[in-house]
Amino acid sequence: MDLKLSCFFDVLVAGSGIAGLSAAREAAASGCRTAVLSGPHLFSGSSFYPGTWGFGLVGPEDENDVEDMIATVSQVGCQMADPGLVRTFVSGINPAISHLESMGCHPKKAAKSSEREYIPCFDHKHRNWNGLEADSLRHTFSKQLKEQNVTILDHCTVLELVKEKGRVCGAIVSCNHELQYIGCRALILATGGYGSLFYSHLCTDDVCGLGHFLALKAGCRLVNMEFMQMMPGYLYPARNTIFNEKTFRFAAFCTSGHTPLFSDDEKALLDLRSTYGPFTSRLPSHVIDLKLYQASLEDENGVEVSYAEAAKNDPPEFIKIYFDWLSSEKHVSVNDIIHIGMFSHAANGGILIDADGFTGVNGLYACGEVTGGMHGADRIGGLSTANGLVFGLRAGRAAAFASQTAAPNPKTTVSGPQPAALAFPCREIADRASIRSELQKYMYRNAMIIRNECGLLDTKAKLEQMLSDIHWSPSADTAAITDSLILEGQLMTALCILKAALLRRESRGSHYRSDFPSENPEMTSPIEISLDHEITAAFKNPPL
Repeated sequence: MDLKLSCFFDVLVAGSGIAGLSAAREAAASGCRTAVLSGPHLFSGSSFYPGTWGFGLVGPEDENDVEDMIATVSQVGCQMADPGLVRTFVSGINPAISHLESMGCHPKKAAKSSEREYIPCFDHKHRNWNGLEADSLRHTFSKQLKEQNVTILDHCTVLELVKEKGRVCGAIVSCNHELQYIGCRALILATGGYGSLFYSHLCTDDVCGLGHFLALKAGCRLVNMEFMQMMPGYLYPARNTIFNEKTFRFAAFCTSGHTPLFSDDEKALLDLRSTYGPFTSRLPSHVIDLKLYQASLEDENGVEVSYAEAAKNDPPEFIKIYFDWLSSEKHVSVNDIIHIGMFSHAANGGILIDADGFTGVNGLYACGEVTGGMHGADRIGGLSTANGLVFGLRAGRAAAFASQTAAPNPKTTVSGPQPAALAFPCREIADRASIRSELQKYMYRNAMIIRNECGLLDTKAKLEQMLSDIHWSPSADTAAITDSLILEGQLMTALCILKAALLRRESRGSHYRSDFPSENPEMTSPIEISLDHEITAAFKNPPL
């Protein structure tokens, strides 16, 4: 099918979470004609996930706290974060919060900020804690995007990046059930993480990992793909609701047969486990997660949880906010028995960028959860939101500058002519639902919390066989074409995770290898992923 250039923008932003919205607003404020390609609706992705009351946003307490926070991010990340990106990141958080407030969004402040629950996950001290609520963000960004004349194209999925003479100059998109070719001078990927590659996930289904594969095909590199956040969530009632980790110390855990899940020694670790949300192999309380995950594999009902009277009668402020939200939005009471399991949540790694969101490919920028380098093997709570704000702003400004240095004629770019039309193969994959289901089940069982050589190799072989067995047939059904290309991207991104996990033969932060349960100092180097004829994983600084 030949697709003609349908429209042209200075800056095209793929994704409408906090990172994409921040980038679009900044590009438009710089005088660029800007468009946002949104998923099912504006305000989508993990930033607006309905399974939680909101998101924490943390930064340094003040200027004197910046250096400590930089050091802590690196330490918590097990030296897997890029030092330059970490410095840019931490230094930019409080200015980004002030910028958000100047737009009219006023994050919640803690009334009892000295309570231990306001110490961010994996951190050692209180920081500048802020609570972001989805409604406030929607109101603020709706107003800003309208004032800046940003074009919103909803029900859109980027299927292919268009390159001409080494520069990204557009995208093939599925938009409102039509295939379109949209041109641009600069494109920003803000497509989110890869959580829905796993059967149980605390993210929306559009957080699917497609952006990683599109970036790889364009010539980008990925980093830290083996590191991700996995945490408890509700199986019943209100499935896919995030379990508040601060309640661990108030909770009792039983199997569906009413047998206590933890020994007395393990129960003593629940206080430590209540200080952070995602799984980590760094702390002795990792045994709590291993048992929760194993119970999820053995019994679809997961683990039964009930709460002590202290959680019901006089809980800390942070927990009370959570239970109030849970009651009003999910109709679940602190008195109800709940069942939980382990879920994938968010990626710590992704597209390798510089301080301005540049990917190394001319015309292509990225920001938000689709990127990597500013986080490591673990990350402090509240920094995912901060990442979207800080690097969304920087990517928006950098893409705007790049677009303004391009030739003024929308038919040309710095490097050469904008293609007037493109040939695009319209085809689909049969049995997509069964292939995706198999992918998610294999990834959940063998590439989640407990990883080992046998399971990873088995899953890698299974996915490679899936790709080999795919039969493409001609199609005129845009929805089927779109879903087929998403599935192909999911399989390829999953292989990136598996290859990185296989190469890292140690346990480090969120990456736990049952066959290599200790950290190996010789592997203190990030793993980068590239694509030539095949996906290649390699240490950035190979071990001696």
